[in-house]
Parts: sequence; C-alpha cells; structure tokens
Amino acid sequence: AITVPQCAGGGVGFINSPENIVVEAIEGLVQSHSHLCRLDGYPEVKVVLRSDWVSPKNAHKVAIISGGGAGHEPAHAGFVGEGMLTAAVSGDIFASPSAYSVLAAIRSV
Repeated sequence: AITVPQCAGGGVGFINSPENIVVEAIEGLVQSHSHLCRLDGYPEVKVVLRSDWVSPKNAHKVAIISGGGAGHEPAHAGFVGEGMLTAAVSGDIFASPSAYSVLAAIRSV
C-alpha cells in the first residue's frame, strides 16, 4: 500500500513504507545507474560503491568514502562516481551508519 503523506508546506510525497524508505531509495538509485552497486550484507549494511572500482587500474588510487544519516536521499550515495566519491555509507533516517557498515565500506575499497 502506498501512503501519500502531507509534507511541510502543503506538498505531497510518495512513500511505500516509512520503515523501508532508505533501503528503497538506495535500491532505486543502484538499479537506475549501472556504475553503482551495493555491498553484500544489504539492507543492514547500506553501502553504495562504484561498480568499476575493483580493478587493477585503480590499485594505486586513493578511495574517498563519505556517509551519514539518511533523510535526504540519495544524499551521499548520489555523489558516488568517477571523479567523486568511491563509496557512500548510509545510516537510517537521521541516524549515523553503524561502525560495522563503515568498516565494510573501508574494506571494500
């Protein structure tokens, strides 16, 4: 069921389920951009990274990871790409990502 909440200022937004909004936003972003992928452990580990990063040509490059609480998706994940972030770690709505998620992102790049 789709709920149509009234937003501040009288606007209307679409949310399938408030509990799944971060997971659904990440899933939509990854499915619509072929240069993005997500880590195993999803949806508990909400890490989006460049799908082309794991290659010998990137072995000498520095990876840049950013992250934070969700609530303005795609937020950090929207900046993952060539010449920008290597990976982004998302927490739940207005909550920092877990230490486990941050460590998983670091190890993946």
